Amino acid sequence: MSEQSLPRIKPENWYRTTTLSDGITLIDEPWIKPFFRCNLWHVRGSERDLLVDFGLGAVPLRRHVALLADRDIVGVASHTHFDHIGAANEFDCCHVHSAEAHILAEPDNARTLADMFVNDEMFDALPPEPYAHCGYKIAAPAKIMQLEDGDVIDLGNRQFEVIHTPGHSPGGIALWEAASETLISGDLIYDGPLIEDTWHSNMADYAKSMRRLNALPVRVVHGGHFPSFSGKRLNIMIDDWLRHHDL
Repeated sequence: MSEQSLPRIKPENWYRTTTLSDGITLIDEPWIKPFFRCNLWHVRGSERDLLVDFGLGAVPLRRHVALLADRDIVGVASHTHFDHIGAANEFDCCHVHSAEAHILAEPDNARTLADMFVNDEMFDALPPEPYAHCGYKIAAPAKIMQLEDGDVIDLGNRQFEVIHTPGHSPGGIALWEAASETLISGDLIYDGPLIEDTWHSNMADYAKSMRRLNALPVRVVHGGHFPSFSGKRLNIMIDDWLRHHDL
């Protein structure tokens, strides 16, 4: 189907929320095909909430996801590819690793990979008019806070450690909550085909980051794409990846 023939979805129906355990909710855009569909992870805290990643941004996120309307939210980009930062500008501040802060400040379609992927192949249905692929553009957040390895995001009753995981991109991060053994892994690893050849990917860094995550006592992983999975599955996937790449 072409852009002209794909159906249009009302904005109030664009997003979907799925409540998981441990106060974590998945927000996604079900009209984007699974391979391209970014997972947005919302974590409820006692003093503030956490949102990891922001989706395509073609439909206002905070206006149409009630979960994000009222609470103080710490917004974090796992990295700066377009499908993860589209709606970052809707939040007072966006946190991102320092290695990619310059991209978030000027998110052009080439460096964010939008030029490569934003086309009919991404969609089963389109956002409401006037959205068009040729007009897609990401707005920079008003404020950017740089993160470094070892920083802690404090939600009051929950603390997530920033783990720098370069490889997929230079400023990729994962978030690790030791108390619940929960890993939010971004795009370094998820249970589906991995993207290892972007313009700023690095295989040596990828292997180091994989080994670092493999050493954690993970119970559950919430990736940047595809369904969540167990720590045991994580270990199997990383071991297989390292063996396949002879790293």
